[in-house]
Amino acid sequence: MAGANRRDTQEKQLWNHSADKEQRLLPGRSSHAGNLSQPEKKIQEAICVLLVELCERFTFFGIVCNMILFCTVKLGYRNYQAAIVNMCFVGTSMLTPVLVGWLAECLVGRIKLVCICMFLHFLGTALLPVVAFPFEDIYIDRRHILHTLTKREQKIVFYFALLTASLGIGGIRAIVCPLNAYNLEDCGPKELLSFFNWFYWLINLNSAVVFVIISYIQQSVARNLGFLIPFVSVLMGMITIHMVRGEMIYKPKTDSSLLTTFGVIASALKACCVRYRYFSGGVTNWLDHAKENYGGQYSETQVESTKSLGRLFPLFAFQILYRACIMQIPSGYYLQTMNSNLHFSGFVLPVAAMNVISIVPLLILVPILECINSYLFSSKETRHSPTIYIVVGQLSAALSVMVAGFSEIHRKHFPQVEQTLSEEVLLVSSMPCFHLAPQYVLLGVAEALVTPSCSLLSFWLVPERIRGISMHFLTLFNGAGCFMGAFFVQTTHAGTQGNWFPHLLHEGKLERFFFFLASLMMVNTLGFCTIAHRYHNLHREYINEFRGSLPEEKPLKHEKAIKHYGGVPEPSPIL
Repeated sequence: MAGANRRDTQEKQLWNHSADKEQRLLPGRSSHAGNLSQPEKKIQEAICVLLVELCERFTFFGIVCNMILFCTVKLGYRNYQAAIVNMCFVGTSMLTPVLVGWLAECLVGRIKLVCICMFLHFLGTALLPVVAFPFEDIYIDRRHILHTLTKREQKIVFYFALLTASLGIGGIRAIVCPLNAYNLEDCGPKELLSFFNWFYWLINLNSAVVFVIISYIQQSVARNLGFLIPFVSVLMGMITIHMVRGEMIYKPKTDSSLLTTFGVIASALKACCVRYRYFSGGVTNWLDHAKENYGGQYSETQVESTKSLGRLFPLFAFQILYRACIMQIPSGYYLQTMNSNLHFSGFVLPVAAMNVISIVPLLILVPILECINSYLFSSKETRHSPTIYIVVGQLSAALSVMVAGFSEIHRKHFPQVEQTLSEEVLLVSSMPCFHLAPQYVLLGVAEALVTPSCSLLSFWLVPERIRGISMHFLTLFNGAGCFMGAFFVQTTHAGTQGNWFPHLLHEGKLERFFFFLASLMMVNTLGFCTIAHRYHNLHREYINEFRGSLPEEKPLKHEKAIKHYGGVPEPSPIL
């Protein structure tokens, strides 16, 4: 009887666990959902999340695309200062989702925090046009200007707007549009890589539209239409309010968090320091000191999850320098383009429109990579791994920065001409800006290969319960790469007295900065090659060994059997 009761109890627990998982995968299920069927409800949730994602990216790229031009022409910044401001804003926008995610878990409710972040996002995007477009062309009458700001007031409002906008961006990315909201838990590596490829393809298609339209509006004509950015922010807010009312905001599991991960590491370090003098060993891994069995305060599941996450840290670390190279598009490459001839058939191209050249390879490569991946993953003889994509992508990034150095030498051989940008006359090289296209193309190829592959490894190689944390750490290291790029610009400018990152490019040696960065990137690529074998095998047997033995994941097969018994298989969650 005792055995039968025990079996009944276990079956009830499995049923309850399966029901909880269903509720988590379908966060929008609610009695307030109206008369929509469940498939219609899921489609509506996916469309809302995707629209918010696209609106957020639209406003983000709209802010970034001409920030250097505004800082140098309107605020009077030096080139290196404008590049640092731009990279720090991008880095901050990458780090704030981690901060907001922690606040949502520990201190503030998710719905309340969503409302706060939407207000901050609108405030930042509404203040930026006030600074960037002082409306000198709007008059109360023929003698009085409606609105002007001093340089000091512009800088104060500018930095305040950037800070509030980055905080709002963090809240939207962390709460409204986390990757877990796309229901990826039951996907294999092939489906995940397909999702990440098309996800970043759609984001880059959106950014291409922004770089062409918004940059032209900001730089050339109808500058008052810069209010298009806060208008998109309002549209995003309306969609988010609809998601809140329909209870479509994703609610993740609360059994794991960044605090738990950092707590396990801190507890293990403390135990190692205390017991170093008295114990010569006894554990297979230093993190085991945090387990309750060894005197720690964390369960075996929490420690094993942290150990599997720690195995990804080398992969994350080698993305820092790569991200610093990618950040040359809105900094070093932007300055090169701004100091080149932008006239094309009597039309002045927007500076940021050159970024589209780096996006085109990604838009072309993704469908090709999809065909290649479909063949390689379906072949049982071939053990396909995305690490080869990362190696080739990092080599492409190193080659891009090297080509940028040679392009800079080539650019200075052309005579100088006058060019008007944002009503300011600048002395630039007469070299057509399209001569810089190869370096943009190479970085676009690198992004098409590296970013989806790193996202796949970060998501697939860890237990399901900490996949969100793993993506947070990847974001942290990417943000660190942005700040690393700003650090390189500051140190090289200070160390060479402005020679390697000059304000007037024809008087300095910007090509030396590019060659220095290319050499570092080559060393980074060689270093990654030495550890790439750790992430080469994506087969489930090896993955279980990589993740470690987690007690909670043993009954998953029984859960899936219970979930699909007597039911209709759900459609693929890939959009």
